[in-house]
Amino acid sequence: MATITTSDGTEIFYKDWGAGRPVVFSHGWPLTADAWDDQSFLIASNGYRAIAHDRRGGGRSGQPWNGNDLNTYADDLAELIEALDLREAILVGHSTGGGEVTRYIGRHGTSRVARAVLLGAIPPLMLKTDANPVGLPIEVFDGLRAGLTADRSQFYKDLSAPFYGANRPGSTVSQGLRDWFWLMSMSVGVKGAYDCIKAFSETDLTGDLEKFDIPTLIAHGDDDQIVPIGAAALKSSKIVKGSALKVYPGAPHGLAQTTAYKDTFNADLLNFIKG
Repeated sequence: MATITTSDGTEIFYKDWGAGRPVVFSHGWPLTADAWDDQSFLIASNGYRAIAHDRRGGGRSGQPWNGNDLNTYADDLAELIEALDLREAILVGHSTGGGEVTRYIGRHGTSRVARAVLLGAIPPLMLKTDANPVGLPIEVFDGLRAGLTADRSQFYKDLSAPFYGANRPGSTVSQGLRDWFWLMSMSVGVKGAYDCIKAFSETDLTGDLEKFDIPTLIAHGDDDQIVPIGAAALKSSKIVKGSALKVYPGAPHGLAQTTAYKDTFNADLLNFIKG
């Protein structure tokens, strides 16, 4: 397995497919790099180098007790990019991975980055506050923590329904996709998964978005039941200067894996990467 070891001794696993300009994928919670396999295959098959890592805390990466926060996630990403000496990279982040990409740019700048894609991403802030009334109340995230610690296997099986929109009338989401979600999620350590809920819900990334100075695609399904579009893409697109906003009507949070939306997103992603 290809890995790097970060400055705090955590081993980070990554996939490295193809050759050419690097496209680096950051996955959502509570998944692994495997969630990006369809897109990595597409990118590598079209003359690019696709790199996707398992975030610390799960999958084939180390599971340290500490560091399950967006600052450390972003620093891990920076160490991976520097270890592989990637330049003119295109960063693609889904959900929490979009927060990771955003915090990376906020902390490390864009000297190694040419473009960014934020898909169903958590920025600028998921939590409802006086300053962010369109966010979700803390009780939603407390409920995630309660479900995770009570029976995480069943919790993940249940969560796969809203994640992919399988709970909507007329859904064509397969049981196989939902099983895959469960399989990836169960490879994530409970400590990393638990801490990440606070990281993705309470981290204000407004200041990081303001530092974007590269072409950015902000994409989101308008039926996202996990990261509602109103508190996320619709706000982020107004903060990132010159960004392009792409809304997928009826699409769920995990649209990149669902057959109803995957091909459309893949085409949009490839066109954006080609510039």
